Amino acid sequence: MKHWIEAARLRTLPLSVSGIIVGSVYALAHSTDNILTPTEVFKWRIFGFAILTTLGLQILSNFANDYGDGMKGTDNDDRVGPKRAIQSGAITPQAMKRAIILTSLLTFIAAIVLIYDAFGEDYIGYSLLFLVLGILAIISAIRYTVGNTAYGYRGYGDFFVFVFFGLVSTLGVNFLHSKQLDLELFLPAIAIGFLSVGVLNLNNMRDEESDRKSGKNTIVVKIGGAKAKNYHYFLVIGAMVCVLAFAVISHFHFDQYLFLLAYIPLTIHLITVRKNKNPKELDPELKKLALSTFALSVLLALCMIFFFSDLIVNNS
Repeated sequence: MKHWIEAARLRTLPLSVSGIIVGSVYALAHSTDNILTPTEVFKWRIFGFAILTTLGLQILSNFANDYGDGMKGTDNDDRVGPKRAIQSGAITPQAMKRAIILTSLLTFIAAIVLIYDAFGEDYIGYSLLFLVLGILAIISAIRYTVGNTAYGYRGYGDFFVFVFFGLVSTLGVNFLHSKQLDLELFLPAIAIGFLSVGVLNLNNMRDEESDRKSGKNTIVVKIGGAKAKNYHYFLVIGAMVCVLAFAVISHFHFDQYLFLLAYIPLTIHLITVRKNKNPKELDPELKKLALSTFALSVLLALCMIFFFSDLIVNNS
């Protein structure tokens, strides 16, 4: 059990649910705004199964990454981070393959329940659209490092992380609640996507040397460590700007900028990355950035609830 928990990489899980929290609480805040009408936007079952589906996708991705990199020999003694399950021999490739199949099945079941709870039998088109997105998400989680055409080995990992853990996660779950696409929500969705890519980029910066030797052509390998730092600054600072712009556009009150507290660890993180001379020492920053992203999503969610609750009080 210990080895399976380690293979699931628990430190990545808070990051994966950040978009679900923001997208769902946005729906909750607007359902509060709609108390004056009989419309119910937010549903707890949708929120719960969205969390389960996203956690399933993240664990599936972690298992598949362990399997793919382990079978390709990318996880070797040159790698900086903790030893992976297949690399260390704690879990056999056959057992990991079975775990990938089982996790895929459970995640798909959770996704089907989520879609049915959201749309029932009234929105067949929406159901089919999200079913396709769910299947693509499962395939993408596996194909990141598994197979001869694994897209993570060609530098496309950043794009898929941005799309699925940023845009699809945040905008998608909100659509499941509200049945509409809100343009304002694109800003926090982009922010969470940027920060999710930032964690991946940090991981690739740490493993640049070993990835280059193994033929894993991540963006960091393609552009080099120095430019990867600039790319990292763009991702983190860009995320901070997007969330701030969202608050301004949404007309948050001055006392509802609580989310700015999360900018403190993000700024400290940027300073640490800028001063770093040895990529191997970046490993602790992965957890810090992931938890900072989670903290930002929770604080932003609280700010949205406070803001729209105030609107109700003022309008009543």
